[in-house]
Amino acid sequence: MLRCIQLAKNGLGTTYPNPLVGSVIVHNDRIIGEGWHYRAGQPHAEVNAIVSVSEANLLKEATIYVSLEPCSHFGKTPPCADLIIESGIKKVVVGSLDPNPKVAGRGIKRLMEAGCEVIVGVLHTECDILNKRFFTFHQKKRPYIFLKWAKTADGFIAPKDETRDETKPVWITNEFSRQIVHKMRAEEQAILVGTRTVLHDNPSLTVREWAGENPTRIVIDRNLKIPENFSVFDSSSKTIVFNETESKTSKNIDFESIDFSEEIPQQICAALFRRDIQSVIIEGGAKTLQTFINANLWDEAFVFQGKNRFDEGIEAPVFKGVHVSEEKIKDDTLRIFKNENS
Repeated sequence: MLRCIQLAKNGLGTTYPNPLVGSVIVHNDRIIGEGWHYRAGQPHAEVNAIVSVSEANLLKEATIYVSLEPCSHFGKTPPCADLIIESGIKKVVVGSLDPNPKVAGRGIKRLMEAGCEVIVGVLHTECDILNKRFFTFHQKKRPYIFLKWAKTADGFIAPKDETRDETKPVWITNEFSRQIVHKMRAEEQAILVGTRTVLHDNPSLTVREWAGENPTRIVIDRNLKIPENFSVFDSSSKTIVFNETESKTSKNIDFESIDFSEEIPQQICAALFRRDIQSVIIEGGAKTLQTFINANLWDEAFVFQGKNRFDEGIEAPVFKGVHVSEEKIKDDTLRIFKNENS
C-alpha cells in the first residue's frame, strides 16, 4: 500500500477533479504490475496496473492493492470495479473508501457480489491524507485551503507604502523558497489574492520556476479597480474575479458577483465548490489572509521567513495552528502549520 501511495503522488496537480490513486498487483509476493492515475479523462490507476501485467494468466492468482476504493460508475472512463472482476482478480486490498457519493461503498459492494475477497482500511490514515483535497471537497463542500505568506525576521510581509519603490519587486525570501512556492502552484488547482496585492505587485500568479500547469487565478476585487492590462488578465491562465457588481464571462475571465456585506470567505468557498475546484492557495495580502483565518476557513499554513528586516510595514497575519514541520531553505525558514479545527 505504501507503494500505491508513492505511485499516486505522481499525479499531484494533474488529476483534478479526480483523486490521486495508485495501484499495485502482486503474485506470489512479487509485484507484476503497477500504475497510477495520470490525468482526468485518462485510464484510472487500476486500469494502468492491469494493463502493465505482461502475463495476464497470473491475474487469477494475484492480489490488487489500490489506495482508494475502485469506482463503480461510468464517468469519462468505465468502472474500475468491473475491469477487476473481468480480469479474474479475486483479492482486492483497499486503503480508503471513496467519499464521492457516486461511489461511496458501491465499488466494494460490486466486487464482493462478484465473489472477490475485499480487505478495506489498510493504511487508511495515510491514504486519507494522500487525498486530503478530494476528501475535504466532498465531505465539507469546499476546497482544501492552503495559506501562504513570507515574512521578514521582524514579522512584516510588506514594507509601508510610502517607503516602497513601485518599480522594483520586494523579495523577502531567497530564490529557493520562491521555487518551492512555484512548485506549490503547480500542485494546487487555484490561487487567490486580494485587490491590494494585485495593484501593488501586478503578479502573474503562474508557474515559472517549476514544471507544471498554471493554477486558476482568483482575485477579490470588490469595485473592479484592477486595470485590464494587468497580468492577472492575460491569457496564460483562467481568472475568476469576485466583485460586487458584475457576473459575466469575457474570454478566459469570469466575473462573479457576491454580497460583500455578508461572509465573504464562505461565499467564495461555495462558489469554488460549484466550480469543482478542490484546492486553493491564498497568497495575500494580509487582509485577505486574515479574513479567511478569522472565518476558520483554512487547512494548512506555509509560513516562509527571510533573514532581512523592514523595521516597519504591514504585519504578518495572526493565527493559531499546530506546528507540523520546520526546515531551513538556505538562509530562509519554512514552517508548516495545520488547523486542528478544520
